[in-house]
Order: sequence, then structure tokens, then C-alpha cells
Amino acid sequence: MRDQTAHMDAAAAIPSRRNRKVAIPHDAGICRHRNQIERCFSRLKHFRRFGRYDRRTEHFNGFVHLAAAMAWLR
Repeated sequence: MRDQTAHMDAAAAIPSRRNRKVAIPHDAGICRHRNQIERCFSRLKHFRRFGRYDRRTEHFNGFVHLAAAMAWLR
């Protein structure tokens, strides 16, 4: 059985709450980049077709590029 107390070499990407007694240090650059990626996926999810109807990889990739371009132009 694997050791359950083994630690991962992961860093916090989300800042801890302000009222936390012991603050967890985080990297502000990683947090900013993570936030940009999450906002991008949020914008892409506004397109109802995204990830639902396309069975072929070529069609899905084409629609992802089209939706990203449309979101960028807004």
C-alpha cells in the first residue's frame, strides 16, 4: 500500500482568504495565468455547441478556433 502521507510538489495557485490565521504563500503570476485560462473557458462555454455535438476531432477543433476568434473579437 502506498504511503498516504507523501506530499506532492505542488504550489498553491489560489490565494488564501484574508481572514485565515496562517496565510498560505502563493505565486501571483501563476494565479493570474490560471485566472485568464478559467475566464477563457467561461467565455467558450457560452457557445452552446462547444463540446456537445461534434463527434469528429477536426470539427471540434475547428469550432474551438472559431469560438475563440469570436470571443476575442467581442
